[in-house]
Amino acid sequence: MVERYGPDTLFWDHGTSPVLTHDFVVMARMHKGESWLAAFDKATGDLAWKVPRNYETPVECDHGYSTPVVIDFQGEESLLTWGGEHLTIHNAKTGKLVWSCGGFNPEGNKLWPTIATPVVVGDVAVIAYGRNDRGIPRLHGVRLDGAGDVTATNRLWDRDDIGTFVPSPVVYQGKIYLVGDKGKVTCFDPATGKTIWEGAFPKHRSRYYGSPLIAGGTLYAPREDGIILVADIRDGFQLLGENDMGESVIASPVPGPGRLLIRGTETLFCVGK
Repeated sequence: MVERYGPDTLFWDHGTSPVLTHDFVVMARMHKGESWLAAFDKATGDLAWKVPRNYETPVECDHGYSTPVVIDFQGEESLLTWGGEHLTIHNAKTGKLVWSCGGFNPEGNKLWPTIATPVVVGDVAVIAYGRNDRGIPRLHGVRLDGAGDVTATNRLWDRDDIGTFVPSPVVYQGKIYLVGDKGKVTCFDPATGKTIWEGAFPKHRSRYYGSPLIAGGTLYAPREDGIILVADIRDGFQLLGENDMGESVIASPVPGPGRLLIRGTETLFCVGK
């Protein structure tokens, strides 16, 4: 990407991950400078399409680390993309912009990069923004319908009391779960934004950077110091255990058949029964 399209200006380098559509592998670059969403042939790497994604924002608010999400939008395979203070939907075959929602930082706050990836339940997208790590959380619910600029019509709810800066939210059985940067856990209804229950992992100076995973009613949350926190979330919050991997963990755990993959700074762990 750097050789072909020039260096990025991101303070923390590329943080977004590639995502696969039916035909392509898609990458986003959102930074101060030319920002874009691009699709490449899976086999050859040839460019299939590349569309600009440039917005005027306060300092660092145009820096984006979140990963596009493949969704079905009005019967078409589409890419839900968050960054530059705008949530957009692009046709996956052509890259054409078909839907856009802004207005996520009306106060014009500076130093708000987009990190957490949006999650979708039905026709509702939930966007974590703000600086939860500095006590300035923002959480938004947006309805995914209509066309064009829906900023004035599709905002369902907004909250400024809970959020997450780095870990992405996770969906489980129609509800959304947040693990905040300091270990606060919140379960809420995506349609209304209302909290269902709250819990918290033990207080610690280390932060949470990897995104949580839920499998079989159990939540796994990696902490920066290498502790994997485990909780039962089937009926509220119940802490089950703390597992020390012996090295720092900032990556998100990945499930496999009867397995859990955890990547530390030096080691890839595969955990089974």
